[in-house]
Amino acid sequence: MRGLTGSTGSTTRGPGRGRLGAGLAAGSTAVAGLAAFGLFCSGCSAGGTGTRDEGPASAQQVARATPTSTVPSGTAKPAPRVDAVTLVKGDPKVSRQLRNDLKPCTGDEYPVDTSYGTLTGGPETDVVVNVMTCGDSVGVGTYVYQRQADGSYGNVFAAEVPAVYGTIDRGDLVVTTQVYGSKDSVTYPSGEDVVTYRWTAGRFTETDRVHNDFNRAVGSGEGDLPAPQTTQN
Repeated sequence: MRGLTGSTGSTTRGPGRGRLGAGLAAGSTAVAGLAAFGLFCSGCSAGGTGTRDEGPASAQQVARATPTSTVPSGTAKPAPRVDAVTLVKGDPKVSRQLRNDLKPCTGDEYPVDTSYGTLTGGPETDVVVNVMTCGDSVGVGTYVYQRQADGSYGNVFAAEVPAVYGTIDRGDLVVTTQVYGSKDSVTYPSGEDVVTYRWTAGRFTETDRVHNDFNRAVGSGEGDLPAPQTTQN
């Protein structure tokens, strides 16, 4: 359930080389033929038709076609990794129940997803943390943390509703919430709300909202797939 809608060619040796060797070995008749062929090609070149005027590829042309190993430079800074579990557990804006329930699923693996990107327009990378349930990976909380000047992180967004998941999309925060009917299972919700937020004047403002209703006729898990059909020519 997590994240439910949460960047050479080859040179072929032509057959003419083998025939040329055989012609030279055959004697003066072939030599005369080759001379005539050379005069014919010279006449074609003088006529100015297509690529024949260019002649065979030079070493300089081959060098230009060779890819370089230069790596383009970029301006993005490596995002410093955070301990998302410690961040959430120490955040007073996170509900006490969620903090208490946040425990490892197996070993030291917590049901937490972490994304890094630019959301608040500052020079530092922002962090999106999604907290889920262990059994079904259903989102129960989405939080956005902004890196402060002293290196700490401040909570600038929180959504604690069932089946919620937040993602970063080209500088926007996109929060998807699954919608369940009274008879829906966790696996098959009735629909979803997709809300887009943009950082404006020091806070997140909703800029777009989409609701999707899911088809109730599929996904029940009943029935077999139809057998593949074959045709004979």
